[in-house]
Amino acid sequence: MIVGLGRGGRHEGPTTGIERWTMATSEEVARLAGVSRATVSRVLSGAANVTEATRTRVEEAAARLGYVPDVAAQSVAGARSKTIALGFFANDMWALSQLTRPQYHFHLDVLRHIEGALAKAGYDLLLPSRPTDASSDGYVRLLRARRVAGTIMVACPPGDLRIQALVESRLPTVFIDTVGQGPNATYVTSDNVEGARQITEHLLELGHRRIARITGTETDPSGHDRLTGIRAALATRGIPDDPGLARTSDWSTEGAYREMRDLLAARRDFTAVIAESDMMAIGILRALHEQGLRVPEDVSVTGFDDIDLCAFTEPPLTTVRQDAEAMGTSAVRALLGIIDGTTAPPIVLPTEVVARQSTTGPRA
Repeated sequence: MIVGLGRGGRHEGPTTGIERWTMATSEEVARLAGVSRATVSRVLSGAANVTEATRTRVEEAAARLGYVPDVAAQSVAGARSKTIALGFFANDMWALSQLTRPQYHFHLDVLRHIEGALAKAGYDLLLPSRPTDASSDGYVRLLRARRVAGTIMVACPPGDLRIQALVESRLPTVFIDTVGQGPNATYVTSDNVEGARQITEHLLELGHRRIARITGTETDPSGHDRLTGIRAALATRGIPDDPGLARTSDWSTEGAYREMRDLLAARRDFTAVIAESDMMAIGILRALHEQGLRVPEDVSVTGFDDIDLCAFTEPPLTTVRQDAEAMGTSAVRALLGIIDGTTAPPIVLPTEVVARQSTTGPRA
């Protein structure tokens, strides 16, 4: 006998002894709503050819029974998939573990907004493990086997073979911080050139002329664009690009720390340092502190991203704000548009300088 209704099912069994949990079925929903199982399927899959009164009866019956549609069964039956695959970072079988690496801190916030926007639209996220055949074609086959509606790829390196494979597959795809474009693919990124130009201009307006920089790899699109913006701002003011004040890191805090120590061992005639990410700036702050240099009194420091930690560094970090929420929600909106047959052009989001206490005019 039924002893209680619960969300997604009910308990059955005698009032004493072992109870058994069973899930409500579409047949039971149909019986309670007074419709066919096919109608239940149409209503819960969002089909348009159902009257409002019937839709209401079915939804109320499903809610009363705690019925949750079997997404996998719907896919097998040919219903529209409500699953989006998520891929990110290096062409690596263990991509999820890379979320712990400092250089990806900004993208954690982007992923949060992707998840929220997809959930609001009624989609689930799938994080597929890489197949034993870890080729780019193997990755696409894996996604098709999972019957995903589309995929969002976050910060894949430019050499990642999955980019071109996904574009050619015509599987609806949106890339974030990676350039990939085709009939069913587009990308979302920040205006990295303008952001870097703005932060360099901020230092120039404060009076700095000898500006060091710790940059990410130039082969990375973001690193290339940010370096372009720095050079453009210097050129506008007629300031030569001094390669002796430049170091390249791997985007990590530790890497920037090492490069800053190396630069300090070679030269100390600079009055400001531009880091191409906030996590790199944190490593730079540590290296300067260890050498007895005060920020900003001796050296001004800037970052890029405006992650939550910027307000808690010592001193609070001047940086370039990327809009993580707009990046995540724009990617979802573009992907759902492609799934519905709409062409989605690339989206380049604006940036802005956030001035805090890590920058001031150069010492006399």
